[in-house]
Amino acid sequence: MMFATAPEIKTAGTALAALEFLAFTLGDEEYGIDIQKVQELRGYDAVTRIANAPAFIKGVVNLRGVIAPIIDMRIKFNLGDPTYDQFTVVIILNIAGRVMGMVVDSVSDVITLTAEQIKPAPEMGGALDTDYLIGLGTLDQRMLILVDIGKLMSSSEIGLIDKLAA
Repeated sequence: MMFATAPEIKTAGTALAALEFLAFTLGDEEYGIDIQKVQELRGYDAVTRIANAPAFIKGVVNLRGVIAPIIDMRIKFNLGDPTYDQFTVVIILNIAGRVMGMVVDSVSDVITLTAEQIKPAPEMGGALDTDYLIGLGTLDQRMLILVDIGKLMSSSEIGLIDKLAA
């Protein structure tokens, strides 16, 4: 029996389906990821450092018996030195059965976007890797950078997670 992927399930019977994104901030920018990849939201706690891990991998945490790597997205995207305060959130993701966390400055809300509200990411040439971008979502005066979090977390650069989580 074949199972449809999540967007296909939502589009069954409708020409254009709405997709839900969890909106979060990193620095001055607002980003969005597919809400279906989010397992839970947590405050930032101390992590266990892993020797020789890249700087953006803060370490690992034990989530009810599952050891999950924690990636600081501010460091990953070169957005200056991260600060951790009461607004800092760890988004726990479940991607292809792997649990991992990503540290963001704050989470605002869940937004629903239709296909018309999602514009393709501009071509940046070789200056910026846009492979993991879905596009730009617009809602009223807001613009969200929509990230294909599955593609980003399985990219060759972060693919180290597979080794850490094993």
